[in-house]
Amino acid sequence: MARIPPVSDNDLQPSVQIAFERHIKEHNGRITNMKSTLGHSLLAFEVYMQWYPLYQQVEKILGKRMAYLFAFSISKASDCPLCSTFFRKIIIDAGEKPENLVLTTLQKDVLDFGSSIAKYQGNINDHLYNCIAERYSKEDMVILIAFAGQMIATNIFNNVIETDIDEYLTDYLPSLKHH
Repeated sequence: MARIPPVSDNDLQPSVQIAFERHIKEHNGRITNMKSTLGHSLLAFEVYMQWYPLYQQVEKILGKRMAYLFAFSISKASDCPLCSTFFRKIIIDAGEKPENLVLTTLQKDVLDFGSSIAKYQGNINDHLYNCIAERYSKEDMVILIAFAGQMIATNIFNNVIETDIDEYLTDYLPSLKHH
């Protein structure tokens, strides 16, 4: 059970309702449990929804597949069940197994970069940073790092709130291995 439940329709401020409708229209999205919880504060909702334009830039830099794998690697390293499951759904729906991804060396380095940012609070070693920085422009690096920060902020929000996994994601939860 979430520590803060999603905002109820009765408590929804008109400005938040407008923001929700705009979000659905602009991003062909849904109002998930996380977004509905953010709906308790219009400012918080608007700030966190800046994830979308950053993600679009990451897609331009890395390509569609690597963008969602980058986000998955960050979410998994942040131990965020909700966000990891969201990206597991995308990976599985694309015909891949999250536990058995086929990656080139560069792709693996990009995912290691994302997961290391999350795991080590940005304190990553020079070798890993330089490996990525020599392949991408300064602008691209800023976008990738800013997106990683935004993704981590989303992970932290959901972990602190203990946001309930949305029903449409439950089939994508990782199976528990019994020993």
